[in-house]
Amino acid sequence: MTVQEAGEYHQSADSAGLDGLFKAIWRGKWIIIVTTFIAAVLAVVYAISLPNIYKSDVLLAPAEENTGGGMSALAGQFGGLATLAGMNLDSGGTDKTTIALEVLQSKSFIGDFVEKNNLKAILMATKGWDRGTDTLIYNEKMYDPDSKTWLREVSAPLTPEPSLLEVHDHFIKNNLVVEQDKISGLVRVLVKHYSPSVAKDLVEKLVNSLNKTMRTKDITEAQNSIDYLNGALEDTKIADMRTVFYQLIEKQQQTKMLASVRAEYVFKVIDPAVVEEKKYEPKRPLIVVLLAILGGLIGVVISLVRYFKD
Repeated sequence: MTVQEAGEYHQSADSAGLDGLFKAIWRGKWIIIVTTFIAAVLAVVYAISLPNIYKSDVLLAPAEENTGGGMSALAGQFGGLATLAGMNLDSGGTDKTTIALEVLQSKSFIGDFVEKNNLKAILMATKGWDRGTDTLIYNEKMYDPDSKTWLREVSAPLTPEPSLLEVHDHFIKNNLVVEQDKISGLVRVLVKHYSPSVAKDLVEKLVNSLNKTMRTKDITEAQNSIDYLNGALEDTKIADMRTVFYQLIEKQQQTKMLASVRAEYVFKVIDPAVVEEKKYEPKRPLIVVLLAILGGLIGVVISLVRYFKD
């Protein structure tokens, strides 16, 4: 067989293969139409059955650290001594923002937040929201809202009442979204829930609690450092060392003062949360289109199998 004859042979084989494919699809066109139609109908039913989910978000800017330059200068001179006192002089705004975002998603912070605001049932046992009465709809197989009793059936080590660890994992996976613009430094915190008013309430309380937690933490650390430095001040008679201690104490007093008077300690609200009127999820048209395409592909596969089997 010459090269030309081999090329013609492969071309005819490819043509025959494509012809067979198109014949299989054409012969099974009704199968494809039916599977696509059934998939589309089921997709519509499924999409309609999904409850609406609303979101509320808040845009935040990191609070400025006015004492950052002085702190950095002191850190270069007295970093070792400050470490002994439990102080962190190199407290740039970016570092504090990063720490705050990690705290926001931490198990301890979310656990305390859920307990203080009694959120277990709201996060774990709701299945919808009644717009007319603005009330939550609970899954009564999981939770009795009248007696406030947990009824869900679970296997060990889980318990009928969710643990704070379980609530944390659920909240991080299903409700909370945290995004930070690496260029501008702006942070968007978004909370999803069946009720738009609950979503707004949660995101506002989250930001307030985070600022309060970070403020309390810094005040406590500053006071502990001041107590240590005052003790060290009494134990030394060296003039240069006493000057160092006074400078360090002054910086910690500044930290305490800023934390005490500034409610928006770590994050300032740029764009506050609102009660959304339009749902955020689910994307019902997209669900229907994707499932209809999947149904069509299943029909094509069935048609090809039937054709080549015959």
